Amino acid sequence: MKSRPNYLAGFGSLVWLFLVGLPLYVMLIATFQTRADYAANGPLAFPEHFTLDNYINDLNSGFGQYFLNTVIVTVSVVGIVVLLVPPLAYAIVRSRSRPTTTVFRLFLLGLAVPSQAVIVPMFYVISKAGLYDNLIAVILPTAAFAMPVCALILTGVMRDITPELYEAMTVDGASPRRIFFQLVVPLSKSGLSTIVVFSALQAWNGFLFPLVLTQSAETKVLTMGLYEFQTEHGVDIPGLLAAVVLSMLPILLVYLFARRALVQGLMGVGGK
Repeated sequence: MKSRPNYLAGFGSLVWLFLVGLPLYVMLIATFQTRADYAANGPLAFPEHFTLDNYINDLNSGFGQYFLNTVIVTVSVVGIVVLLVPPLAYAIVRSRSRPTTTVFRLFLLGLAVPSQAVIVPMFYVISKAGLYDNLIAVILPTAAFAMPVCALILTGVMRDITPELYEAMTVDGASPRRIFFQLVVPLSKSGLSTIVVFSALQAWNGFLFPLVLTQSAETKVLTMGLYEFQTEHGVDIPGLLAAVVLSMLPILLVYLFARRALVQGLMGVGGK
């Protein structure tokens, strides 16, 4: 039997496409206009003369240093999370001891503490440690605030691994380390992808820690570098949007390649 077309769903899809596509059109089309043309023609006007000056000016105005700093922060945060969270999640899932349970509860408590609530004591600790205006001052707290969510995600994924698989490897004489690397890690790939994407997003889009814990131009990241386009005479909107496009491309590519694993890990079905 031939099914009838769903016109209502098609109309809804067109409306959704318009709502999503219009902001993208406004952002992208502005990056190819001069500041004067943008002010004269408005945000919806198609550029009369395409120009790449906004992208060129961004790359020549310190954007490369901001981009490099952001990459360093992101890679370091992801490295810390991937190094510490999987063994922690494995210990939480396999161990029933009180110290392990207490550590997990402390991690869950971290979910209820916003970074804004501890930024003042954190500034004091970072300053006393001699790390102020250093990328390490951004890396450590960013990783610390990403770890509770990542631990929660990965423990949920590891709990989906059936106890029979653990028992089978134990009967074969496998050590806990061998079980972790040969059983748990391969079956937790989607969960690992999830925490990589999540921690990378947290680090790449971080604003509060770079704002408070860094100061010099050498330690600026992309989110702070966007301030460069605001002056006492106004905001260079085409240049700002060009910088936004350049800054969002890497993390967008990471999300596109890992989006399926990200969704599966958040749903808690990655280990099945």
